[in-house]
Amino acid sequence: MRSIWRVFHKEFGEALRDRRSLFTTLVIGPLLMPTLIAVILSLAIRHGGAPSRRPFALAVVHAERAPQLLAFLHQYGVRIEPVSGGRTAARRRVGRTRGPLLYVPEDFGAQLAAGKPAPLRLYADESSRAVQSRVQRLSALIGLYGGTIARLRLAARGLDPQLLVPIALHPIDVSTPQSRAALALGMLSYAILFTMLMSGLYIAIDTTAGERERGSLEPLLTTPVKREHLVYGKMLAACAIMTISLLLTVAAFAIALRHIGFDRLGMSINFGPGVAAGIVLGCLPLIPVGAALMTLVASYTRSYREAQTYVGFVLLVPTLPLIFANIMGLQPRTALMAVPSLSQHFIIMSLLRDQPLPGLDVAISVLVTLLLGVVLMFFAGRLYRRERLLG
Repeated sequence: MRSIWRVFHKEFGEALRDRRSLFTTLVIGPLLMPTLIAVILSLAIRHGGAPSRRPFALAVVHAERAPQLLAFLHQYGVRIEPVSGGRTAARRRVGRTRGPLLYVPEDFGAQLAAGKPAPLRLYADESSRAVQSRVQRLSALIGLYGGTIARLRLAARGLDPQLLVPIALHPIDVSTPQSRAALALGMLSYAILFTMLMSGLYIAIDTTAGERERGSLEPLLTTPVKREHLVYGKMLAACAIMTISLLLTVAAFAIALRHIGFDRLGMSINFGPGVAAGIVLGCLPLIPVGAALMTLVASYTRSYREAQTYVGFVLLVPTLPLIFANIMGLQPRTALMAVPSLSQHFIIMSLLRDQPLPGLDVAISVLVTLLLGVVLMFFAGRLYRRERLLG
């Protein structure tokens, strides 16, 4: 342990003296990433807080053919802008303005008076998210207007309008403000883990491919220290940098997310000191895995630039399970807790949702991740015994 500690002290001290790399590792990543995500979420909340109540303009061709429908839409915040032209002109206008356009056919009134489905044409370029939300809102309002007419028709014929409602479904939302906020922070675990792994990138490359390229690796291997102790000390230095980065990242998120304004949407961010400490403890077992994996890959490369290319690509491997978890909507299960990085994602989300995880699941996550880190470190130590390491 004395030799490992000496190597760690040397590598960690050199990393601290490299102020430019240290600034990039411990400031730009851990502090800029949380700030950027907080700003994006704040803007999203500010501009999307209550889209169903915001008024918007609707171009209407032949507005005189459906005055009551347009008056109904106006009550719900739709500003009617009558325009002229046929169907071809309507398509050209939508392609030019990107806004929705309602075309009222000539037989709309006659079909409605005859009790038949009255046709309407809604032109829209739904490649825009803003237009999609407007189209959905218009469809819901027109459906509400049509339902009102249907109930009036039944009442005029002496029938109970409730005949149109054979089933009355009452959705009951049992989610908590914390769980709703955690849903909005689905990629938070990805940002924390990726920033943590990226912080160990430069020291893992510099202590392997960098030393080989500078020619300092060969005299280092001639010192009376076991080669595996050298690499263990180097990986320990990378682990220390990654731990500092993890602490800074989690602390920055805990501070930045408090100023977003989740309360506007009925949400409450659960990111107090206890949750922050739990996130740090849950992510710590993944640090040896990242350090060993980057050291292994960098040891096989012949130059610093080549190592940057390969190690940067390899960093995607631990974060891929998180992407699949968000896409497929995976939920914590005992079997999935044996997958490193995915189990850390489940721990982070459970803490943010204020939902306890079984102790067995947490134990599996910690033990399996640590075991994988030990195995990778062992192979890295064996790799340093090979004479081919010098190229």
